Amino acid sequence: MAENIGSSTLDDSRDFNKQVLGVDVSLPPRSWRQLGLHGYIKIFIIAALFYYLFHNEIRIIVSRWLSDSSWSHGFLIPLFSLYFINQQKDGILNLRAKPSYIGLAFMILGILFYPLNVVHFQYGYLRPIGMIATLGAIVLFMGGWRLIKYTWLPIVFLIFAVPLPQRYYFTLTMPMRNIAAYVATVLLNLVGGIEATVSGVVIDVIYKGRHIEPALNVAEACSGMRLLMAFLALGVAMAYLHYRPKIQRIVLLASTIPIAVFCNIIRVTVTGFIYILIDPKYAQGIYHDMLGMAMLPLAFGLYGFLAWFMSSLFVEETAEVVEDVVISRRESD
Repeated sequence: MAENIGSSTLDDSRDFNKQVLGVDVSLPPRSWRQLGLHGYIKIFIIAALFYYLFHNEIRIIVSRWLSDSSWSHGFLIPLFSLYFINQQKDGILNLRAKPSYIGLAFMILGILFYPLNVVHFQYGYLRPIGMIATLGAIVLFMGGWRLIKYTWLPIVFLIFAVPLPQRYYFTLTMPMRNIAAYVATVLLNLVGGIEATVSGVVIDVIYKGRHIEPALNVAEACSGMRLLMAFLALGVAMAYLHYRPKIQRIVLLASTIPIAVFCNIIRVTVTGFIYILIDPKYAQGIYHDMLGMAMLPLAFGLYGFLAWFMSSLFVEETAEVVEDVVISRRESD
């Protein structure tokens, strides 16, 4: 009887892992070495051809990562994508790949569209997006929809490494700069002796009857866009790597935006107080950059607390489910 209970409990745990957690523990662990020399040669040839076709676009993107600090996180995005794929290696190596000719059609369209866009349409942002779409089409052609099931998010995730066109970037940063300037002005006025007024992204300050010159300007570097993009990528990664109910994943992903905006408001406000009450030199240059870096631990802390809180709720729910399954099986025996 004890053996029956033990075996049924083990079966229940396996069923629970497979149905609730989405993990099939019956599959043996796999290693990338099982691809063999032939598989790696095929991957190398495809990668070499892909680089040959899109080497100009790859060079432009990497140059932007090197020259623009707002997109320096781009170096990490491909590494995250590779890590996501490695997390799915058991499923990828256990599946029976079936090529899809729909993928072949999309691959041909992507290859033909790229030079057409460069010469005729000349829409810059579509070039890297088309490159990523072509990569997805290659995966679909080589492995079919079963392989896309495991690789679609790592491929789409690469979009976070593509710098936005300047006009779109400015359009997105302007509301964030306005919000930060407005809230910082309200908080500055809470301190006695400070009279602050805001006009767009410029904060005029009178401190103890003396007009502070020059006025505080919430520049593009203070928009919080860099933190927002990095945090949005983090939110997608966390939602993908850790099993949670869909509603929790959506909440965590959506929380990255207010967290980034809140941290940037703190940054602008602290910069204002340093500029007025201490010394303007400590609100510029390297000090300004250091303050921006200090917002990262705050943002990670807020996100981590929310993730921990939601995980704690989820652990209680799963524990109740496991207990109900085991008890019901024992009663039936």
